[in-house]
Amino acid sequence: MSSSVPRLVIAAPSSGSGKTTVATGLMAAFAARGLAVSPHKVGPDYIDPGYHALATGRVGRNLDAYLCGPELVEPLFLHGARGCDIAVVEGVMGLYDGAAGEGELASTAQVAKLLRAPVVLVVDASSQSRSVAALVHGFASWDPQVRVGGVILNKVASDRHEALLREALDSAGVPVLGVLRRVAQVDTPSRHLGLVPVAERRGEAVEAVAAMAAQVAAGCDLDALQGLARGAGVVSGAAWDAAEVLAPAASNAGRAEMPEKPVVAIAGGSAFTFSYAEHAELLTTAGAEVVPFDPLRDEQLPDGTRGLVIGGGFPEVYAAELSANEPLRKAVAALAESGGPVAAECAGLLYLSRELDGQPMCGVLDVTARMSERLTLGYRDAVAVSDSVLAAAGTRMRAHEFHRTVVEPGSGTAPAWGVRTPLRRVEGFVQQGVHASYLHTHWAAQPGVARRFVERCRTS
Repeated sequence: MSSSVPRLVIAAPSSGSGKTTVATGLMAAFAARGLAVSPHKVGPDYIDPGYHALATGRVGRNLDAYLCGPELVEPLFLHGARGCDIAVVEGVMGLYDGAAGEGELASTAQVAKLLRAPVVLVVDASSQSRSVAALVHGFASWDPQVRVGGVILNKVASDRHEALLREALDSAGVPVLGVLRRVAQVDTPSRHLGLVPVAERRGEAVEAVAAMAAQVAAGCDLDALQGLARGAGVVSGAAWDAAEVLAPAASNAGRAEMPEKPVVAIAGGSAFTFSYAEHAELLTTAGAEVVPFDPLRDEQLPDGTRGLVIGGGFPEVYAAELSANEPLRKAVAALAESGGPVAAECAGLLYLSRELDGQPMCGVLDVTARMSERLTLGYRDAVAVSDSVLAAAGTRMRAHEFHRTVVEPGSGTAPAWGVRTPLRRVEGFVQQGVHASYLHTHWAAQPGVARRFVERCRTS
């Protein structure tokens, strides 16, 4: 199977150059032309895909060569790009920045090469003129396998500034495909872990995406960008498919009839916005009925809930509101007490604690949580050290950690993971049917996780 879906990778020399504005605006501008746009984000970011989804009307998907392995980048891309006219991939950090100490692994450059996609370099030109040519030339020539097909100049001060930049870039051999003025930057508010998620400011986010689209449409050559996207190389291989990756175990089960479909509730709403679309797809394919709920609004778990998945987000921002929803906290505690499977990552771990910043939480785990001055951030190489509803002891998974909170454990739990890098330590908690951890994982790398969880829901 091969695919020649037109595609672009939006990259930059460093973070803060304007990748999100350009990528999101470009997605929305293409969608306004009537194109079906497939949105993607390099790396473990959960927030940018929310803006991408607003821009395109399609689920934003991540391409992470560390969490899933380089071999899954192309299949996951093809899965997301099914039926689309064009794909836009927003990069992460600087073009060549990847997992610390791992060379090009998980970098935007690596993903661009795996997808055989041309790169558009977004350059913050606010404090330079002729030097921009040296910068662009360096990025374009650093790796001959990375094709930098054009540059978009961001934060340009004036017509005179633009003329100087264009004159300099004539010698670099990389065409200027867009110019965005400094005075027209779009406000996308941030806080301690990055941009504020779409779910928390939907009305404002819709306006921000529309403004990005207008800015990009006015300042960029959309025809040239679309033409560059059409020049992407053909990628061969099969699209990732949840049914296919779970099929071997299903065929070995020898069941004449499908077993019951247990209800698996997935936390959402403003407090729990971090999740990968493939998780729900895997759970559904493994036989679950996936039902979302909002811990800020819903006072009970969905009817018939047999298992619970609570991903990441910002419970620290909503601690008082989460605490005030006492009926739901008691329902979560009752499910866990009965042995029902519960998988919690980061924010989910905090929600299961006794208290968060002094506010009572679900009390499932004998731990207290609080905000910290210190940011914990980075990829992790982990191995399951306890049998749990997610994984058998010895299962190895790649993960990502990103938080400004700490937990102080009590008793009655076993560790969930042994973290192998960067420092050896144990992390997380396993208690009856509960698996709670700070580590974010991508289940596409270990689809058996979803199957195991659903089987435990059937038997709990």
